[in-house]
Amino acid sequence: TKITFPNVWTNTCCSHPLHGMDPHEVDSPHDVSEGKVLGAMHGAVRKLEHELGIPRGELDVDMEGGGGGGDFKFLTRVHYWAADTVTHGEDSPWGEHEIDYILFVTVSSKDVLTLQPHPDEVDDIRWVSKKQLMDMFDDKTLLFSPWFRIIANRWLIGDKNGSGENDVVVGGGGKGRTVVGGWW
Repeated sequence: TKITFPNVWTNTCCSHPLHGMDPHEVDSPHDVSEGKVLGAMHGAVRKLEHELGIPRGELDVDMEGGGGGGDFKFLTRVHYWAADTVTHGEDSPWGEHEIDYILFVTVSSKDVLTLQPHPDEVDDIRWVSKKQLMDMFDDKTLLFSPWFRIIANRWLIGDKNGSGENDVVVGGGGKGRTVVGGWW
Protein backbone atom coordinates (compact mmCIF):
# COMPACT_ATOMS: atom_id res chain seq x y z
CA THR A 1 0.00 0.00 0.00
CA LYS A 2 1.20 3.50 -0.79
CA ILE A 3 2.18 5.65 2.21
CA THR A 4 0.39 8.78 1.04
CA PHE A 5 -3.08 8.80 -0.46
CA PRO A 6 -3.66 5.02 -0.72
CA ASN A 7 -7.06 3.75 -1.82
CA VAL A 8 -7.89 6.84 -3.84
CA TRP A 9 -8.69 7.43 -7.50
CA THR A 10 -6.03 9.50 -9.18
CA ASN A 11 -4.21 10.28 -12.43
CA THR A 12 -2.47 7.63 -14.51
CA CYS A 13 0.92 8.18 -12.96
CA CYS A 14 3.33 10.88 -11.92
CA SER A 15 6.51 11.04 -13.96
CA HIS A 16 8.89 11.64 -11.05
CA PRO A 17 11.83 12.55 -13.32
CA LEU A 18 15.17 11.36 -11.96
CA HIS A 19 18.72 12.66 -12.41
CA GLY A 20 21.19 10.34 -14.11
CA MET A 21 18.66 8.42 -16.19
CA ASP A 22 19.11 7.39 -19.81
CA PRO A 23 17.25 8.81 -21.62
CA HIS A 24 17.60 12.10 -19.73
CA GLU A 25 14.57 12.94 -17.54
CA VAL A 26 15.34 16.40 -16.12
CA ASP A 27 14.25 19.54 -17.96
CA SER A 28 15.83 22.98 -17.75
CA PRO A 29 13.80 26.13 -16.99
CA HIS A 30 14.29 27.03 -20.68
CA ASP A 31 12.79 23.67 -21.76
CA VAL A 32 9.75 24.34 -19.58
CA SER A 33 9.30 27.89 -20.87
CA GLU A 34 9.44 26.56 -24.44
CA GLY A 35 6.98 23.77 -23.63
CA LYS A 36 9.52 21.11 -24.63
CA VAL A 37 9.70 18.92 -21.55
CA LEU A 38 11.24 15.85 -23.12
CA GLY A 39 12.77 14.83 -19.78
CA ALA A 40 9.43 14.75 -17.96
CA MET A 41 7.97 12.82 -20.89
CA HIS A 42 10.74 10.21 -20.64
CA GLY A 43 10.08 9.98 -16.90
CA ALA A 44 6.38 9.46 -17.62
CA VAL A 45 7.16 6.64 -20.05
CA ARG A 46 9.30 4.95 -17.37
CA LYS A 47 6.56 5.29 -14.74
CA LEU A 48 3.78 4.19 -17.14
CA GLU A 49 5.74 0.99 -17.68
CA HIS A 50 6.38 0.52 -13.96
CA GLU A 51 2.86 1.31 -12.72
CA LEU A 52 0.57 0.29 -15.59
CA GLY A 53 2.75 -2.12 -17.57
CA ILE A 54 2.57 -0.04 -20.76
CA PRO A 55 5.67 -1.08 -22.74
CA ARG A 56 8.09 1.77 -23.53
CA GLY A 57 7.67 1.42 -27.28
CA GLU A 58 3.89 1.98 -27.25
CA LEU A 59 4.10 5.73 -26.58
CA ASP A 60 6.19 8.10 -28.68
CA VAL A 61 8.31 10.85 -27.11
CA ASP A 62 9.53 12.32 -30.42
CA MET A 63 10.30 16.03 -30.21
CA GLU A 64 11.20 16.30 -33.90
CA GLY A 65 8.85 17.79 -36.45
CA GLY A 66 7.82 20.90 -34.53
CA GLY A 67 8.68 19.87 -30.99
CA GLY A 68 5.28 18.41 -30.30
CA GLY A 69 6.33 15.60 -27.95
CA GLY A 70 5.04 12.70 -30.03
CA ASP A 71 2.00 11.15 -28.33
CA PHE A 72 2.42 13.44 -25.31
CA LYS A 73 0.96 16.91 -24.92
CA PHE A 74 2.48 19.15 -22.22
CA LEU A 75 -0.11 21.52 -20.78
CA THR A 76 1.57 23.18 -17.81
CA ARG A 77 2.97 22.60 -14.36
CA VAL A 78 0.91 22.65 -11.16
CA HIS A 79 2.28 23.47 -7.70
CA TYR A 80 0.28 21.95 -4.86
CA TRP A 81 0.56 20.97 -1.22
CA ALA A 82 -1.75 18.46 0.45
CA ALA A 83 -1.64 16.68 3.81
CA ASP A 84 -2.98 13.13 3.80
CA THR A 85 -5.45 13.63 6.64
CA VAL A 86 -7.85 10.96 5.35
CA THR A 87 -5.29 8.19 5.78
CA HIS A 88 -3.25 9.51 8.71
CA GLY A 89 -5.64 11.80 10.64
CA GLU A 90 -5.87 15.51 11.25
CA ASP A 91 -2.26 15.81 12.51
CA SER A 92 -0.84 13.78 9.61
CA PRO A 93 2.94 13.95 9.22
CA TRP A 94 2.46 12.65 5.65
CA GLY A 95 1.53 14.59 2.58
CA GLU A 96 2.85 15.89 -0.69
CA HIS A 97 4.32 19.21 -1.76
CA GLU A 98 5.18 19.03 -5.44
CA ILE A 99 5.37 20.70 -8.78
CA ASP A 100 3.68 18.36 -11.24
CA TYR A 101 4.07 18.42 -15.01
CA ILE A 102 0.66 17.91 -16.60
CA LEU A 103 1.05 15.63 -19.63
CA PHE A 104 -1.77 14.11 -21.65
CA VAL A 105 -1.69 11.27 -24.14
CA THR A 106 -4.44 10.82 -26.70
CA VAL A 107 -5.10 7.35 -28.08
CA SER A 108 -7.58 6.32 -30.75
CA SER A 109 -8.94 3.46 -28.65
CA LYS A 110 -8.23 1.71 -25.37
CA ASP A 111 -7.19 -1.29 -27.45
CA VAL A 112 -3.99 0.43 -28.65
CA LEU A 113 -2.41 0.32 -25.17
CA THR A 114 -1.18 -2.72 -23.31
CA LEU A 115 -2.32 -2.32 -19.70
CA GLN A 116 -0.82 -4.74 -17.17
CA PRO A 117 -1.06 -2.86 -13.86
CA HIS A 118 1.61 -3.53 -11.25
CA PRO A 119 -0.23 -5.07 -8.25
CA ASP A 120 1.78 -2.97 -5.75
CA GLU A 121 0.80 0.22 -7.56
CA VAL A 122 -2.72 -0.21 -8.98
CA ASP A 123 -5.69 -2.29 -7.85
CA ASP A 124 -8.25 -1.32 -10.47
CA ILE A 125 -8.71 0.53 -13.75
CA ARG A 126 -11.89 1.86 -15.35
CA TRP A 127 -12.40 3.31 -18.82
CA VAL A 128 -15.12 5.93 -18.28
CA SER A 129 -16.80 8.76 -20.14
CA LYS A 130 -16.63 12.38 -19.05
CA LYS A 131 -20.12 12.05 -17.55
CA GLN A 132 -19.13 8.89 -15.67
CA LEU A 133 -16.09 10.67 -14.22
CA MET A 134 -18.30 13.56 -13.12
CA ASP A 135 -20.67 11.03 -11.50
CA MET A 136 -17.70 9.43 -9.72
CA PHE A 137 -16.77 12.85 -8.30
CA ASP A 138 -20.34 13.19 -7.00
CA ASP A 139 -20.19 9.78 -5.27
CA LYS A 140 -19.25 10.58 -1.66
CA THR A 141 -18.06 7.00 -1.08
CA LEU A 142 -15.16 7.47 -3.50
CA LEU A 143 -11.92 9.22 -2.58
CA PHE A 144 -9.73 11.16 -5.03
CA SER A 145 -6.21 12.53 -4.75
CA PRO A 146 -6.23 16.33 -4.33
CA TRP A 147 -4.01 16.87 -7.38
CA PHE A 148 -6.29 14.75 -9.58
CA ARG A 149 -9.28 16.90 -8.64
CA ILE A 150 -7.28 19.95 -9.76
CA ILE A 151 -6.28 18.28 -13.05
CA ALA A 152 -9.73 16.85 -13.78
CA ASN A 153 -11.67 20.02 -12.99
CA ARG A 154 -9.30 22.21 -14.97
CA TRP A 155 -8.46 20.05 -18.00
CA LEU A 156 -10.60 16.91 -18.17
CA ILE A 157 -14.07 18.06 -17.17
CA GLY A 158 -13.83 21.78 -17.92
CA ASP A 159 -17.10 22.51 -19.72
CA LYS A 160 -19.57 20.36 -17.80
CA ASN A 161 -22.05 20.72 -20.66
CA GLY A 162 -19.61 19.26 -23.21
CA SER A 163 -20.45 16.11 -25.09
CA GLY A 164 -18.20 13.76 -23.11
CA GLU A 165 -18.08 11.46 -26.13
CA ASN A 166 -14.47 10.43 -25.58
CA ASP A 167 -13.33 8.22 -22.75
CA VAL A 168 -10.91 8.36 -19.87
CA VAL A 169 -9.44 5.31 -18.14
CA VAL A 170 -9.90 5.42 -14.38
CA GLY A 171 -8.29 2.92 -12.05
CA GLY A 172 -8.36 2.23 -8.36
CA GLY A 173 -7.77 0.00 -5.40
CA GLY A 174 -5.88 -0.51 -2.17
CA LYS A 175 -2.41 0.31 -3.42
CA GLY A 176 -3.34 3.30 -5.54
CA ARG A 177 -5.91 4.09 -8.17
CA THR A 178 -5.18 5.43 -11.58
CA VAL A 179 -6.66 7.44 -14.41
CA VAL A 180 -5.58 7.52 -18.07
CA GLY A 181 -7.33 10.49 -19.65
CA GLY A 182 -8.93 11.50 -22.90
CA TRP A 183 -11.40 13.84 -24.70
CA TRP A 184 -9.25 16.79 -25.76
